[in-house]
Amino acid sequence: MTSIAERITRKLTEAFAPQELKVIDESHQHQGHGGWREGGETHFRVNIVSEAFSGKSRLERHRLVNAALAQELADRVHALAIAAKAPGEG
Repeated sequence: MTSIAERITRKLTEAFAPQELKVIDESHQHQGHGGWREGGETHFRVNIVSEAFSGKSRLERHRLVNAALAQELADRVHALAIAAKAPGEG
């Protein structure tokens, strides 16, 4: 069975061909809080650098990432922290 983190990684790689991508499962930090489920894989942090984000606002970038992960967000993922940057941004 594919983990949620692996699905997120695959979908973001296919959608944005990132130069850098880190998908971090932070579910353990939210145990007992809203949206947390036994087994984790509910709270993630994504750090992504892609040319696809050049010239786009922070909101546009987040919308693109959320759209690419719509199924995961509707299914198991409760929270997604996104840092989406274009190459060369600090």
